[in-house]
Amino acid sequence: MAEENQAQEKQFSIQKIYTKDISFESPGTPNIFTEKWEPAVDFNLGTNAVALQDSLFEVTLTVTVTVKTGETTAYLVEATQAGIFSLAGFNDQEMGPMVGSFCPNILFPYVREVVSDLVAKGGFPQLLLAPVNFDALYAQHVQQAQQAPSSEALN
Repeated sequence: MAEENQAQEKQFSIQKIYTKDISFESPGTPNIFTEKWEPAVDFNLGTNAVALQDSLFEVTLTVTVTVKTGETTAYLVEATQAGIFSLAGFNDQEMGPMVGSFCPNILFPYVREVVSDLVAKGGFPQLLLAPVNFDALYAQHVQQAQQAPSSEALN
């Protein structure tokens, strides 16, 4: 019986992909449209995973982009793309990379399109977010989590 459980086939499927939250603000309009366009882009990214039931997980990917020209904020976009994923047969060591890297990688093209559409509809030049290496971000997160307990022990 134990051998059957260990040999359980790994199963992954996308149940649903949806936009969970959207915000677009352009506080510098209309004056920003009359100024020389020299944007400075600040980009932030966050992920989260929540177990829903048995093998279902909601994974969210939040992107925040603030674009300024000089001291004036041209626009601020925040979008949260979410997905419900079915993950079965993965051990604990495999689940972290699945919900922390693999699933956000699936969600990124969707949130990239949402951000691009919002910016264009706001009257600004198209903004295409550069690809993100979620494997490297997840590895960095794991490394920071492993170092945190040892640094707290020194205090």
